[in-house]
Amino acid sequence: MCGITGIIYFDKEHKVDKNILKDMTDSLYHRGPDDEGFYMNENVGLGFRRLSIIDLNTGNQPLSNEDGRFWIVFNGEIYNYLELRTDLLSKGHVFKTKTDTETIVHLYEQYGVECLQYLQGMFAFAIWDNQKKQLFVARDRFGIKPFYYALTQNGFVFGSEIKAITKSGIVNKTFDFSALDSYFAYGYITSDKSIYSEIKKLSPANYAILDLSSAPKLSFQEYWSIQFEPDYSRSEAQWIEELRFLFSKSVKMHMMSDVPIGAFLSGGIDSSSIVAEMSKNSNYPIQTFSLGFREKTFDELPFAREMANKYNTEHHELIIESQSIDLLPKIINLYDEPFADSSAIPTFILSEFTRKFVTVALSGDGGDELFGGYNNYSKMNWINKFNIDFADINKFFWGSINKILPESFYGKGSTYYLSQNKADLAAYFCIWTREERHRLFNQNLNSYSDFESIESFKEKILRKGENDEYLSNNQKLDMQTYLVDDILTKVDRASMYHSLEVRIPLLDHKFAELTFKIPSKLKIKRSSQKYILKKAMAPLLTRSVLNHRKHGFSIPLRYWFKDDLRSYVNDSLNSGNSLLSNYVDKKVISRLLDENQKGMRNLSAKVWTLLVFNEWLIQNNQ
Repeated sequence: MCGITGIIYFDKEHKVDKNILKDMTDSLYHRGPDDEGFYMNENVGLGFRRLSIIDLNTGNQPLSNEDGRFWIVFNGEIYNYLELRTDLLSKGHVFKTKTDTETIVHLYEQYGVECLQYLQGMFAFAIWDNQKKQLFVARDRFGIKPFYYALTQNGFVFGSEIKAITKSGIVNKTFDFSALDSYFAYGYITSDKSIYSEIKKLSPANYAILDLSSAPKLSFQEYWSIQFEPDYSRSEAQWIEELRFLFSKSVKMHMMSDVPIGAFLSGGIDSSSIVAEMSKNSNYPIQTFSLGFREKTFDELPFAREMANKYNTEHHELIIESQSIDLLPKIINLYDEPFADSSAIPTFILSEFTRKFVTVALSGDGGDELFGGYNNYSKMNWINKFNIDFADINKFFWGSINKILPESFYGKGSTYYLSQNKADLAAYFCIWTREERHRLFNQNLNSYSDFESIESFKEKILRKGENDEYLSNNQKLDMQTYLVDDILTKVDRASMYHSLEVRIPLLDHKFAELTFKIPSKLKIKRSSQKYILKKAMAPLLTRSVLNHRKHGFSIPLRYWFKDDLRSYVNDSLNSGNSLLSNYVDKKVISRLLDENQKGMRNLSAKVWTLLVFNEWLIQNNQ
């Protein structure tokens, strides 16, 4: 696991300055504190920071093939690289290391862009072809590893994080107001956007080729997509058997390491199943790591302890207090742009805690997206199944009640049910709805925002169809937005800040493809979410882990904002010299804080978006 950077000037006479390349690479020191490396050839430069996981002695990068034509910088892990290496050796390729990195460069030499079809793992990499004068870049199927880039008049620059690109000196930090609109809508910036208009994200399961053989040309191509193709011929028992087999295989593959390895253990089904499977495949006790809260409704430590005791793990626990809000400035710096998932704080703390004991940790992320684990899947399926038009309910049931409810009532999770437009499905996922954002933003920001396009991005994914298809569309929506731009982004930045590699067995693409062949009625059955996964994992788990209510990895902001952090919130958001006033209406903020304190609705998610944005403005002097 590493940090990668690169800069390619379009003027062939413009040589890369090593000091600039080093500044870019040094900004990613936390991603790879063990070593650094550079490739420089006139107008082309590649930079690398290494976190040593496999082949500790000879795995330095940038790395080339036998004749030095192809040069690679790579971030990630390829779990089937030994199998690929054996095949490449039989075809005459000569290896000088035992790394998965060298396997990729020879695979590209052998198969070109089709090399991506052979890779099983998480990755973001760039390969420079010195003969064709082409740069080939790619990102893994789910976007577990990040890849940012900027295409300017002068050149192309890329990096594992935004901060590396801004160090290049060829990118303008121009504010993208549509990205800010996305941030307030969902709490994260989706699609290929970043907070800066010149800096983009390479989409998951995509590659790009920058061709400098003539006039510079950048082209993109998707190389994989998951399709819902239900197979009704297999019985429930057959699905359970196949799930167990592929799940066990994936966990075993993800345990490959030359350094100490452990697991995040939340006490939920996904992480508990991974710990159970790891214990079966290990000759020594697995190290497990859990966080808890004093607020019992948020605390899953008892369930984590059950699993730790069942499998005799070396278990480590930590309790989070409200003082953890002090980490906010550091968290903001981590993500380089506004990012309002408050669980970034416990993820940061858990990663720091875990890194004291191990270098690699397995995580249970992805299970909810693959098996229908989110509560909104059941709700949205119900809406679709019965063809409910809530505009009519609003009209005849809510009536005058709607008129007296505060504006803040229309918050995340309730918006769709009270929507006047049945087709406005994407609003269901919003923290701030389209109408709320219009009221929140000041006149200047409103003039830049394209409210329709931000939400229509999700609308296009969430197409209405038959019941089975509809659930799969919900799942694909989350995979292409929430999973990649929130969950995986959160985990990558928080873990890599502490030089901890986090692996996600449930997002092995072969396992994921299997889950999309399972009929939806086996994912949500009689209101039981993740039904088939629970049945498959039942022999490995305790009864209470299987049956307890889903908590989610969140912090008790609702309580903290009303008690310990009340003064902090008011001082931050109601300050007379706050930079927020350049973008949002302070009167809306004052009403929001007042209504949140009264407790009529839980508006903590909205408050958090404002706190994060305010801190980001301070750090970036916007």
